[in-house]
Amino acid sequence: MTIRNPVEWTFDIFRPSTWHLAEYWRSSAETSDPVPVARKISLADVGDALADGLRDFGAYRTDVLFIGLIYPIAGLILAQLVVGNDMLPLIFPLISGFALLGPAAAAGLYEMSRRREQGEDVSWYDSFKVVSRPSFTAIAGLTLVLTVVFALWMAAAWGIYALTIGPEAPASIEQFANDVISTGEGWTMIVAGCGVGFLFALFVLMTSAFSFPMLIDRKVSVVSAVKASISAVRANPLPMAVWGLVVAGSLTLGAIPLLLGLIVVIPVLGHATWHLYRKAFA
Repeated sequence: MTIRNPVEWTFDIFRPSTWHLAEYWRSSAETSDPVPVARKISLADVGDALADGLRDFGAYRTDVLFIGLIYPIAGLILAQLVVGNDMLPLIFPLISGFALLGPAAAAGLYEMSRRREQGEDVSWYDSFKVVSRPSFTAIAGLTLVLTVVFALWMAAAWGIYALTIGPEAPASIEQFANDVISTGEGWTMIVAGCGVGFLFALFVLMTSAFSFPMLIDRKVSVVSAVKASISAVRANPLPMAVWGLVVAGSLTLGAIPLLLGLIVVIPVLGHATWHLYRKAFA
C-alpha cells in the first residue's frame, strides 16, 4: 500500500475546496452592523477574562465538560490513525495544531457565554445554536480558512521532517524519539518546527483571536471581522502576547495526559476568549 505524503494529500483535498471558500467569502460580504473600534486592554483585563471564563465554566461545567470531551476523543482517534499509517512524525504537529483550529472549535462556547451575558438560561445544546446567528455563513467560511491553515501546517511539518530526519518513516516510536533527541538532524527539526509553528500560530492569533466572537456577536463580513481582530492585536501587543502564551501553555499542559486535560482547558479558554473580546470591543 502506498501512503501519500501530507503535501500531496493537502493539495488533493483542498483543491476542490477553493471554489467553495470563494463562495463563502463572497456570500459573507454583506454587513448590516457597524464594526466596533478596538480599545486598549491591559494585563489585568487578560486576568479578568480568564477569571470570567472560569466562572462560566463553573456555572455550566457539566454541559461544557460534555462539549470539551469531544476534542480529546477526536485528537486520540486522529493520533491513532497517524500511527497506524506509519506517519509518527506528525503526532506532535497534529496535537499542537489543535491550537490553530481552537478559535473555530470554541464557537459554541462563545455562544453560551453570549447567552449567559444576556441573562438567558443556558445548556449544552445552546452551543449548537451558533448556526442561527446572522453571520453563520461567514463563520463557516472562516472555519474553512483555518482548516486550510491547519492542513498547510501539517504539510509544512512533514516537509521539515523530510528535510531533516526523513524522508523515510521511522521503524518505531523508540527509534523516532532517539532520532529526535540524540541527533543534530533531530534538533534541527525541533528548532525549524518551532519557528514555523510560531508563524502559523501568530497568523491565527492575529486573524482569529476576536473575529469569531465578533461574527457571533454582530452581522459583519469575514473581512471586517478579521481586520478588526488584527487591529485589536496590533493595538495591544503585550496583553495579546501574554494571552497567546497562556493559550499555548494551557493547551500544552492539557494535552500531556493523553489530551484529557483539554476537557477542562478548552471550555475555560473558549469562555475566556469571549470575555476578552468584550473588553477589547466594549
